[in-house]
Amino acid sequence: MKLKKIICLFLASVMLLALVSCKNAENTTVDTNKQDSESAADSGENPKIAITVKDYGTMTFELYPDIAPITVENFLKYVDDGFYNGLTFHRIYSGFMIQGGDPKGDGTGNGKFGNIKGEFSANGVSNTISHKRGVISMARGQANDSASCQFFICHADSKFLDGNYAAFGKITEGLDVLDAIASAKVTANIYSGEVSTPVNPPVIESIVRVAD
Repeated sequence: MKLKKIICLFLASVMLLALVSCKNAENTTVDTNKQDSESAADSGENPKIAITVKDYGTMTFELYPDIAPITVENFLKYVDDGFYNGLTFHRIYSGFMIQGGDPKGDGTGNGKFGNIKGEFSANGVSNTISHKRGVISMARGQANDSASCQFFICHADSKFLDGNYAAFGKITEGLDVLDAIASAKVTANIYSGEVSTPVNPPVIESIVRVAD
């Protein structure tokens, strides 16, 4: 029983470390004086976005700027710029998460707007969004303030990520699409050996804002 517990803790640690975006991020962190809220607004005014993936369908998300204002502002900047259109989900780990938004398509790419402050407790920021199934969060490098453009969507509850990654929204429609993407055929990553590199990377046709 003790051995089984050790193995489970080891696997959780491996998945946590593997979420880094495998890049040497420049120190271009965006500074801000915005304050975080303890809970999401219930006014119905939270921004919503739709991620349409070729041959899979559309997932709709509600974002929470009251909890992660820097992260949401940064993500929407890329959305409005059309940056994500045509990129892929380059890492798929069924039962854990799917990761995308890398302009290089291999986990080493960075965005053009620089890096942002990591909005999570390990970085001194209160973030009450737990990494549950359907939650969208930012991938990052080893440094707390190295998130840029890459993001991931939890395929299953992954609460061990809480406090170390900046979750900023959750899926409201399209869990079936998430499941379909997570079931894509994958092969071993040539660098890490992790079996999470899709044979045919799902293409993000578009990420756009949507109205209620």
